[in-house]
Amino acid sequence: MINKKVANVHEALQGVSDNMTFMLGGFGLCGIPENSINELVKLNLKGLTCISNNAGVDDFGLGLLLHKKQIKKMVSSYVGENDEFERQMLSGELDVELIPQGTLAERCRAAQAGFPAIYTPAGYGTEVAEGKETREFDGKMYVLEHAFKADFAFVKAWKGDAAGNLIFKGTARNFNPVMCGAAKITVAEVEELVPVGTLDPNQIHIPGIFVQRIFQGETYEKRIEQRTVRQRST
Repeated sequence: MINKKVANVHEALQGVSDNMTFMLGGFGLCGIPENSINELVKLNLKGLTCISNNAGVDDFGLGLLLHKKQIKKMVSSYVGENDEFERQMLSGELDVELIPQGTLAERCRAAQAGFPAIYTPAGYGTEVAEGKETREFDGKMYVLEHAFKADFAFVKAWKGDAAGNLIFKGTARNFNPVMCGAAKITVAEVEELVPVGTLDPNQIHIPGIFVQRIFQGETYEKRIEQRTVRQRST
């Protein structure tokens, strides 16, 4: 069996360079590839196009890349928690493509499956559909959306093995799985890296065929984007 384990995040990110397109998993701040993002910040890459559900917050996640102006274009569905993102977008410093959340997921899934495009009803009759091909199916109008093309996909899983098999936990299962195999190279960082044969095959969410490199992550912060607590009853 092919061993896809690499020693650390530095080795996992070999081959990244300026002006590339990256997919980055996670939902809000849940399940984001923290180690990979921090390494991209250290490498000081420029001109990046980032495809992600969110843009992080000002001092965490993709917000770190935005702070250093490493991102040229952001492709996202939700960006409401990042003041620096808002500033760069309104000033024209950052190119932004906002996409309905389901469409974002399906364009990742299309790339994963090898489909060139999909038809979706989301966005028809709005600015989202401007300049795009539309078509009627069974009396309903759909918009043609092309699959993403990315150089690297960076995902974060709860557990994985040296063959690249992955198990995700909770909300981290939203966008991470559909980004696996959706780029030329998929890099997975995991909280726990176990020997091959340890994982229950019935629990595996993504088989190793979709992953090229895997490493054990370190010092996950797991921040909460919006902390909400219930008032104590008196």
